[in-house]
Amino acid sequence: MDYKVLPMFPEGFLWGASTSAYQVEGGWDADGKGPSVQDLRTHFPEGTTDYKVAADHYHRYAEDVALMGEIGLKAYRFSIAWTRIIPDGDGAVNPEGVAFYHRLIDALREQGIEPIVTMYHFDLPATLSARGGWANPETVDAFVKFAEVLFNEYGSKVTYWLTINEQNMMIMHGKMLGTTTLSGDEAQRDLFQQNHGMFLAQARVMARCHELVPGGKIGPAPNIAYVYPQSCRPEDQVAADDWNAIRNWLYTDLAVHGRYNSLAWAYLVERGWAPTIAEGDMEILAAAKPDFLAFNYYASQTVAAPSGDASDLRQRGADQQMIRGEIGLYKAVDNPDLPKNAFGWEIDPVGFRTTFRALWDRYQLPLLVTENGLGAYDEPAEDGMVHDDYRIDYLQRHIEQIRLALADGVDVLGYCPWSAIDLISTHQGMKKRYGFIYVNRDEFDLRDLGRSRKKSSYWYQRLIESRGASLDA
Repeated sequence: MDYKVLPMFPEGFLWGASTSAYQVEGGWDADGKGPSVQDLRTHFPEGTTDYKVAADHYHRYAEDVALMGEIGLKAYRFSIAWTRIIPDGDGAVNPEGVAFYHRLIDALREQGIEPIVTMYHFDLPATLSARGGWANPETVDAFVKFAEVLFNEYGSKVTYWLTINEQNMMIMHGKMLGTTTLSGDEAQRDLFQQNHGMFLAQARVMARCHELVPGGKIGPAPNIAYVYPQSCRPEDQVAADDWNAIRNWLYTDLAVHGRYNSLAWAYLVERGWAPTIAEGDMEILAAAKPDFLAFNYYASQTVAAPSGDASDLRQRGADQQMIRGEIGLYKAVDNPDLPKNAFGWEIDPVGFRTTFRALWDRYQLPLLVTENGLGAYDEPAEDGMVHDDYRIDYLQRHIEQIRLALADGVDVLGYCPWSAIDLISTHQGMKKRYGFIYVNRDEFDLRDLGRSRKKSSYWYQRLIESRGASLDA
């Protein structure tokens, strides 16, 4: 539907940007922090750095927050490193770690920036991973304990809480993300038991937030990629429905309604991967009531009916790290109507609007975008500026689709693109940059780690100041 007049972005819209602790902080063993699975990760694509220094945000947060204030951000979505608060995952609380996030949150508040806190972003404490990870009920209990520390420490300063970032990505692409090392059929059964454990942890934490944080709002943050059928063939539509259910609605249905999506559950039973559900589990899941849905969106996906052989599989991305497709479930295909970025990822702004509409129609909960952005080989020009017009174009076209979603009647809380500052990409290192703020370091040469604003940050500043009206300029 076209509109003659589009609405303004609402007052209080959370114009923000995002990061995660292990990708930006560095200080991996500073001031009592314990090791996470990311700190101990040994497999990276060749030529990719680790996260031990990252952007050194741990030591330079004040400078970074000041730059966010210059840009005019209204919100900053970041994660709190579990092992900085509780070094072994479930033991004693580390006061120095607690104090760091107090300083960070206070600095944000002084700049008028709303803190949006992610409690778990791929960085499980290594000690808990060694004891079975999320499949072990002790990890679920430990996460609840960790969340209670956060709510008690920061609840008076933080309104918006995110439980688990991209749970679906950890299940589908755990090896690439460094969250699992397992493979084979037995590993798949373990993986979906881990998935069930995360669902239980999330549900319990949402309930505790409502008990411990007056006025607090909490929700999940999956990665949602709306799935198109390749053609009008009914078989392609069935494949798209199946993959939408398994990739997307499994995670959102459970978070909102407290029950497994029926198509996704049928898939788990058919594959022999259905998790063991203990007595009382479904009651715990049903009792959790999110206040909003956060989601990360980068692109849609297109699928065809499966052939039942290896032709269903397709490598995605310039680094060939991600395998799409599943034999007998769906065939992964390229969408010829979509361009690709330098890393081989399709770009689909209109799919962003479609995703908003699908989520709103299913759940009728406010929506918060917690990641969306363009990774690129950013290089400063002779004048010292990164002229990232390609990023401006990408963001502008996606924000235009948010405005259309608002016209469609969708309740959108805010937009926090990835990322506030250059950080270490999960599997492509420092060379793949997303930030509004440039960090002067190379893959292995730390240089001076100096900060400077990219051209996109000035564009975003004008956009925020105009409440999105500059899109019409």
